[in-house]
Amino acid sequence: MNKVEAVVVGAGQAGLSSAYHLRRNGFEPERDFVVLDRAPRPGGAWQHRWPTLTYGRVHGMHALPGMPLTGADDARPSSEVIGGYFADYEDAFGLRVRRPIVVRAVREGDGGRLRVETSQGVWSTRALINATGTWDRPFWPRYPGQELFRGRQLHTAQYPGPEEFAGQRVMVVGGGTSAVQHLLEIAEVAAATTWVTRRPPVFRTGPFDETHGRDAVALVEERVRRGLPPQSVVSVTGLPMTEAMRRAEEAGVLRPLPMFDRLTPTGAAWADGTETAADAVLWATGFRAALDHLAPLHLREPGGGIRVEGTRAVRDPRVHLVGYGPSASTIGANRAGREAVREIRKLLEFSPAPG
Repeated sequence: MNKVEAVVVGAGQAGLSSAYHLRRNGFEPERDFVVLDRAPRPGGAWQHRWPTLTYGRVHGMHALPGMPLTGADDARPSSEVIGGYFADYEDAFGLRVRRPIVVRAVREGDGGRLRVETSQGVWSTRALINATGTWDRPFWPRYPGQELFRGRQLHTAQYPGPEEFAGQRVMVVGGGTSAVQHLLEIAEVAAATTWVTRRPPVFRTGPFDETHGRDAVALVEERVRRGLPPQSVVSVTGLPMTEAMRRAEEAGVLRPLPMFDRLTPTGAAWADGTETAADAVLWATGFRAALDHLAPLHLREPGGGIRVEGTRAVRDPRVHLVGYGPSASTIGANRAGREAVREIRKLLEFSPAPG
């Protein structure tokens, strides 16, 4: 069994930020802490983004602590730009991320330590920083008739780009940023598009300053404090109205319909008898926090979420959730990584080894 002071699970923005602050506070990679990542290469969830999501179209990407991201080509796919940046970051700070490793379960170990069971062995640790994000848990809502639909159904996590939908009738389900991005580019090649949302989307036309940002994060934080599953920050900020979106709205692309009642073999049907044909349904319905491996620790509250104070799980002070709820943004993940390490130092009363 491998023994360390801290285990970081996940090497996206939140995990790398946490690893950076661990090292900066005197923790040595491999000796005092280890970073375990299930992805095959650096880049976190960014490595899975569709090719048409170029770096210039990325909204709100914040650099990792200690190393700016400069000189990036806006025309390159974001998966390449950010994947390369994360790889350089790991090398620059010697973080020695181990991958691909799947963390299967975290449970109570011996002597007050946590037992981290993985696809490549077991680690015993005094503290755990969970930075697994959401990409591995796409949310598929259930509606009558899904098994009858003869066309193609896929989720944002599987989105290949617009080319595969050329000449097709495409229905996009969801009211978030990804749904709008998909609609805008699919509409350029599809025979027809239909936009369906569970709630009417809210577009933000005015400036979004620091005060608005703090208020939005506070709303997400309040849910987490109450032990409820977190909502995304975007769900409370609204969708920023861009010039491209305004043109699409004028062209009729961004005209949402209420949620359908059921899918049919050839499309969707509403309770009032309206039907719309579709060759493909793209579920842009978001993701849920990937936390199943923490189930043996019984951290969830009756409301379904994990209650945290700062980043610390209320039910187990050895566990910190970074990139969860209010810290899910890139800048929020950076700050949360620093806060988690500060708390872990107090927990461990850690003193760096000589030399």
